[in-house]
Amino acid sequence: MPTNQIPTTESFTPIDGGPHGRPEATLARGLGVGSIVFMVVAAAAPLTVAAAVTPIVFSTSQSATAPLYFIAAAVILALFAVGFTRMSLRVPNAGAFYSYIAVGLGRIPGVGAATLSLFSYFILLVGVYTLLGAQTSNALGIFFGIDTPWWLWSLLAWLFVAFLGYRDIELSAKVLAVALIAEALVVLILNVAILIQGGESGLSAAPFNPTGLFTDGAPLGLLFAILGFIGFEATAVFRNEARDPERTVPRATYIAVISIGVFYAFSAWCTAIGVGVDNAVSLADEDPDNMVLNLAVSFIAPWFLTLMQTLVVTSILACALAFHNVGTRYLFTLSGFQLLPAFLGRVSEKHRSPSAASLFLSALSVVVILVFVPLGLDPVGEVYTWLSGTASLGLVALMGLTSFATIVSFRRHRIDASPWVTVVAPLAATAAFVAIAVIVLANFSSLVGSITAAWILGPSLVLSYLVGVALALIVRRRHGERYRALVQEVTAREPVN
Repeated sequence: MPTNQIPTTESFTPIDGGPHGRPEATLARGLGVGSIVFMVVAAAAPLTVAAAVTPIVFSTSQSATAPLYFIAAAVILALFAVGFTRMSLRVPNAGAFYSYIAVGLGRIPGVGAATLSLFSYFILLVGVYTLLGAQTSNALGIFFGIDTPWWLWSLLAWLFVAFLGYRDIELSAKVLAVALIAEALVVLILNVAILIQGGESGLSAAPFNPTGLFTDGAPLGLLFAILGFIGFEATAVFRNEARDPERTVPRATYIAVISIGVFYAFSAWCTAIGVGVDNAVSLADEDPDNMVLNLAVSFIAPWFLTLMQTLVVTSILACALAFHNVGTRYLFTLSGFQLLPAFLGRVSEKHRSPSAASLFLSALSVVVILVFVPLGLDPVGEVYTWLSGTASLGLVALMGLTSFATIVSFRRHRIDASPWVTVVAPLAATAAFVAIAVIVLANFSSLVGSITAAWILGPSLVLSYLVGVALALIVRRRHGERYRALVQEVTAREPVN
């Protein structure tokens, strides 16, 4: 991990925004490293990834070395974090992708990135609501034989998230901490049970054989491993509510990516041991939905399967709350830059939270959910698949663009840091994300379910970016001072560790 020890002052170009200037002066600032880590790891939904994504990595890669794919994904994201966290020390607001891209590449690309970020997180949030509704409905059908509509549970989940999202962020952090600990504990108990009993055919190091990274399906395996980390980059979005953001954001980012990577890799190894290394690919091909869940019955007891299925629902609910909080902070920050209506920047005096932005996002979310209901679409096979696949492409593109922007910014401002920090790590991350984006585009129709959906949803990402570009051009033409204020030259301080 690179050191942050550099001269304490330097001229840099950060963005400073918020409702009429300084959001950090009005929001509650009680979040520590642990709270932010809980929120972003909860967004990654570790139980859902362990139960649903891990079999997909086995299947798409056609290799039993899924643990290595998660490790490789963690390495790529750690490289991304090198430039990302360094930028967080000099960009004093919660704009994250928007702010860093604007600093490095200019205001117009930055605002385009802002609208793309907001669109990606919003459709991902709606997709998670529909997934949660379907999972809850299915679980009730299995446990009690009750037939309920998926949208009923989506709306109840929406109500829960809307309530917590309006209140103090620390309440959300506590709820997410409980949910995260519960789901992680269940996975760890299953993993330990598998290892103690020796799995299907004994312990083996074969899932860590590097040759498994060079199969024909390796690119897709890496792609799905990367998608399991989506949400970890949101550490910077909570900057304005952190007690000590210059230290909290970098530490939370590294802790999040390392802990997620270790957890996923260990769980994938235990899954391979549980089903038998030689059987991992075939079972993942035949029954990916139940591959991991069946291990609960085999190595613990049927009641543990019921517990896991229940916690999958709470895991998805925690994920929805985390994405709602991220989307709310994007709305709040963009309002502060006067790129969105001023009312979105209002702060609750009681909770010191971006309450107006939260209410607006909640209202918009429920409207879209209700639009899907009369259309009779499958909540998982269509709605969730379409929206999550599209959002994943948008976020991968944003991470690649952010990495490139850090290189440009560091070079422009002659940052006094090692080449590893300013060039090597960000360049490696940029190249990796470009390659991943190419893989996603080449397989986009499979990712979203159909060629028709791909032709509709792919251009929607481009359109969301162009909306931001058009907005920036309008502001530049009509409000010159507001446009120039999007990037201001200031002196930033960086802590010496």
